[in-house]
Amino acid sequence: MSLFKARDWWSATLGEGEEFDQGCLCVGDVDNSGTGYDKVVVGSYMGMLRIFFPHANKSSEGGPADAQLLEVQLQNAIIQVEVGKFLSCSDLLHLAVLHPRKLSVYCISGTAGHIYHGDQYQLKLVYEHNLQRTACNMTFGTFGGVTDHHYLCIQSMDGMLMFFEQDSYTFGRFLPGFLLPGPLAYNPRTDSFLTVSSARQLESYKYETLTVASDAESRQDANLPLKSGGKRLMPDWTFVLGEQALDICVPSFSHSSASVLVLGERNLFCFDDNGHIRFMKKLEFNPSCFLPYASVTDGTINLLLGNHNNMLQVYQNVTLKWAAQLSFVPVAVRVANFPELKGVVVSLSSDGHLFCSYMGTDPSFFTTPKVDAREADYEQVEAEMKKLQRCIRELTRTQDILPKTDTGEDLLVNATVSSRMDKPSRALILDIDGLPVPSVTVQVHLKANSVLQSSKLFVCVQPPLAVTQDQFVLEPMGVGSKKVVEFSAYLNGRYPPADLTGDITISYSSPTGCPRVLQSRFVLPLALVCVPTSPAKSTKFKITVDTNQPPVDLSSIFQEFSAKAEDKDGTCLAFQFLSGAKVTMLASKTSQRYRVQSDSFEDMWLVVKELVQRFDQHFSKLGIKDFKKSFSGTLPLQDYFLSVDRHFQLRVNSQRYQDLLSDQAAQFRAIQRRLLARFKDKTPAPLQNLDTLLDATYNQMMALADAAAENQVLLVEAFVRVRSATHLLVLLLSLWQGLTPDQTAILEATLLPVLQDTPQLGWEECCDAAVSHLLRTCLSRSPKDQATSLAQAGGPELCLPQDTSRLKRHITLLCDRIGKGGRLTLCSEANVQVPAQVQSLVAPGGVEPIAEVAGEWGEVDVPKETTKFIKQKQPSKKVKKGHVTCGETAMFS
Repeated sequence: MSLFKARDWWSATLGEGEEFDQGCLCVGDVDNSGTGYDKVVVGSYMGMLRIFFPHANKSSEGGPADAQLLEVQLQNAIIQVEVGKFLSCSDLLHLAVLHPRKLSVYCISGTAGHIYHGDQYQLKLVYEHNLQRTACNMTFGTFGGVTDHHYLCIQSMDGMLMFFEQDSYTFGRFLPGFLLPGPLAYNPRTDSFLTVSSARQLESYKYETLTVASDAESRQDANLPLKSGGKRLMPDWTFVLGEQALDICVPSFSHSSASVLVLGERNLFCFDDNGHIRFMKKLEFNPSCFLPYASVTDGTINLLLGNHNNMLQVYQNVTLKWAAQLSFVPVAVRVANFPELKGVVVSLSSDGHLFCSYMGTDPSFFTTPKVDAREADYEQVEAEMKKLQRCIRELTRTQDILPKTDTGEDLLVNATVSSRMDKPSRALILDIDGLPVPSVTVQVHLKANSVLQSSKLFVCVQPPLAVTQDQFVLEPMGVGSKKVVEFSAYLNGRYPPADLTGDITISYSSPTGCPRVLQSRFVLPLALVCVPTSPAKSTKFKITVDTNQPPVDLSSIFQEFSAKAEDKDGTCLAFQFLSGAKVTMLASKTSQRYRVQSDSFEDMWLVVKELVQRFDQHFSKLGIKDFKKSFSGTLPLQDYFLSVDRHFQLRVNSQRYQDLLSDQAAQFRAIQRRLLARFKDKTPAPLQNLDTLLDATYNQMMALADAAAENQVLLVEAFVRVRSATHLLVLLLSLWQGLTPDQTAILEATLLPVLQDTPQLGWEECCDAAVSHLLRTCLSRSPKDQATSLAQAGGPELCLPQDTSRLKRHITLLCDRIGKGGRLTLCSEANVQVPAQVQSLVAPGGVEPIAEVAGEWGEVDVPKETTKFIKQKQPSKKVKKGHVTCGETAMFS
């Protein structure tokens, strides 16, 4: 058993479906046995009164039933039970039971049994008071300095304090400024009552002040003049807690450290008798109950504090001395003395779990037996020591900042995408420009290796893709259980997506209660967004990819599109996007070159990406390890900048719409104020066409709102197109310079720092800041410039730029420095520029470019204007400079 767990001494479960609270538990010698040992009295909201005399279970027989002295079903719910001297003519202890509309005082008497019969206990009613108001809680004490007996004070739900001297009602007083009842306690040292008002402040009222205050038999407003004699009730002192109190306790075991303890929702307060704070402790957990008890150190207070984390903590003033784990959340805690054990902690849960425990450890009398001495093998010990030292050195050298995950996962996730489209389609849009919109089914297979609770599955795809259901609440899974979650993905927009990948996130709770998150990714097929079609003879944009392997039949690479293709020789394939342009793919007859061409620059991204990935998979299956691919043309920066300009212009329009809407809204409110002033005027005045102006302003606001909403839709589409164009540019740069996957990831994170635009932060300023950082650090011209830029403070605030000229200039400079041999790295080392003579020895990517012949692709039109594209030096002067630029290409025979 754990050292920090409450040790079970005796426990019982009280009924089924009963409810208990902090006032339902008290301890004391309620049967006046004279031994000084305590009995446990428990009352429930169901009206059941039970009295126990716990003892350690020596055997399995009996159990809690042997310790139960009395069980009585009362007619009303029990709010609070207390043990005290509530009879004026007797010094014996009696039991006070508070009901919502009645206060009852009972006498508990026991009769010794004979022969095999046990002791018998009886509950006798001494007196009771019928209350005119619904009770909330009560307290008792020697009010007014009386001796040898106790008076009772009951607080009602409407804020009235009702005082009882044994079997007679004395008086009642309303608390000023009352809204909701709070905890109530009596301080015998100052003869005052303590409570926490709805203003979240601790208030103290002397008993003498309450007796001479105005009579309050009926509720009346405190601001109205008094109808009878008496003083107005005012607290002696107050203290603002700033939070609601759960309980108040006035310990009376030590007069040297007279204190008043208040348990708040987040803090523990300690005051002296005059309302001055002694100390305050901020609690780390939500408390549920507390109890001060005697301390062996003079001037200190020990207390037990239960919280909602099933913990029972022991504090000495503000210092935590011990913490014990319980199996439930305690709502009441007491300390009792029993014949077999003194200082037992008695705790009660809200569902009736009565638990008697102690904290600490049991002494262990076990001694290890002596073993026969044996000679040590020093060579074996030395070899084991060296092995352990080697493991320690490796762990200290390769230790990670984050803790390593367990080798065995609690949950295994596997997402599979169907190879066939759904029949019928589950897409919301039936067709786009006459083309049916398909959908594909994705199955997520889950296998639990442990018990999992609170599991949820989330699906995320990039717009304009959508899924039939994006959230799933999973049932609890046992060890070895399997589950399949199924949904369909489809195109839900009139523009092609920038990414066909989707993310699956699963959150669950491990068997230990720790929250865990798992992520998985799936890739949707290209056939979800495009269909095969006839090739286009003249296009605007062209991209050529070189390889170092023999030509490959395109129909074998794109088998799902080759069945409906018109060209059967495998050298030409065309794709028609459901909501975009037509993209044509050509394979050279005489060389290892492949061309992708289209009238839309952004729409070529998905096709070029699929072409490169399927080439890698194809040659990997053939066992070819030296497969290389490259791009030897000019970077289409001007075509890329067209997408950037369109996106930026839509952002500017969005800002203008916001400014115009703000101006029109201000004008609309001003006209409303004018009209309201006219309508409130006692002397009617002409409106002077203010109503006409109000209607016109309203119409303008609605028109601007519609235009802003339409512009926002276009802005989302433009950003997706910018993402597609950026992905294509990054791919061409990596093929052009043969970048490693790490360098490609850095470049992609630089040019795509955000996944969506926000009104406060957009793509242009984030991309400009990222590119500028690379130009100042790893792509700087000299180590001196790099050191100077690294020493500079943070840059200016990111905001919408005036234009895109600066961004275009920085992106062009980035491509130029990468083309001259700059290394993309996150290290602080300066890059060494590669000489031009070394660059011209071999083409980037390890593939020497092949010069085009006249009959390879057909006729190629040279552009009239010379663009400022970045061009790498070619080893052969016979290569045409414009073979990948804009122009019309005739289909070859």
